Amino acid sequence: MKKLFLATLIVALATVGVFANGSKDQKAAPAAAASSGKMYIPLVSKGFQHQFWQAVKKGAENAAKDLNVDITFEGPETEAMVDKQIEMLQAALSKNPVAIGFAAVDSKAAIPLLQQAQAKKIPVIAFDSGVDSDIPLTTVSTDNIAAAGVAADKMAAAIGGKGKVAIIVHDQTSRTGIDRRDGFLKRMKEKYPDIQVLEPQYGAGDQLKSTEIAKAVINGNPDLKGYFGANEGSAIGVINAVKELNMVGKIVVIGYDSGKFQIDAIKSGLMLGAVQQNPVLMGYKTVESAVKAVKGETLPKHIDSGYVWADKSNIDTPEVQAVLYQ
Repeated sequence: MKKLFLATLIVALATVGVFANGSKDQKAAPAAAASSGKMYIPLVSKGFQHQFWQAVKKGAENAAKDLNVDITFEGPETEAMVDKQIEMLQAALSKNPVAIGFAAVDSKAAIPLLQQAQAKKIPVIAFDSGVDSDIPLTTVSTDNIAAAGVAADKMAAAIGGKGKVAIIVHDQTSRTGIDRRDGFLKRMKEKYPDIQVLEPQYGAGDQLKSTEIAKAVINGNPDLKGYFGANEGSAIGVINAVKELNMVGKIVVIGYDSGKFQIDAIKSGLMLGAVQQNPVLMGYKTVESAVKAVKGETLPKHIDSGYVWADKSNIDTPEVQAVLYQ
């Protein structure tokens, strides 16, 4: 309760700061430089524990080296910790960086702090998951609605266009969670009227929690034909549930992202396939876009970091290998 109060107080203070400092005539706050004298750009991520975020971090570090800037990359322990992420964003902004990268856990909760950044003339670059605001100059992300539609197409083909399928999503507050859920559901509704999709479940991107949810859904639906996990933790949870319940080969599993666990599952046939993002490119483009924004360059509102479908037939091809992370 104390942590929740602290986070609420931080957001309230940030909002007050906007009104105190947000005049159009206000001069830009002095931009912070790292101790090395280079431009400093912090990236606040949705999480840190998944291999996906480590791959985004790697791409950001590659860009920092190429562009001669200093970055930091941090995120909460889990993708459900909205309050913790708000604290991290507040701390990053307090250092007056030249720009900031931000992947929102909650698409609305951070808006007061982003308004503070705007008032201080700190360019905001959204990555992976945008916010419900036009404050970010661009959003570097996968086209998640289209990619989740591909997952739906692959699922439909695998189960013969009819039957019952389930979906587990990491959250219903971030843009990635919303778009992947809605992209999958929309494609199923539009193209596959004989497929029943159960009510989406939410596992906070935590593989243990997702495993328990998936086991309950499978046990409650003995006629289930397929299961879609909409991020790394969700997909691993589904794989674990199918293995623990001895349902391998009886339920088609489709995932999102890679990591060694999912790659091994695809190669062994436990998982049909997964949508693969390009997290290294995502991290690189985020830092690159921040540097361009500092230089006054105009950015497109969205930068597509791309995706490919990977299954046993193509997982070893150069196109897929280029985006896998382990």
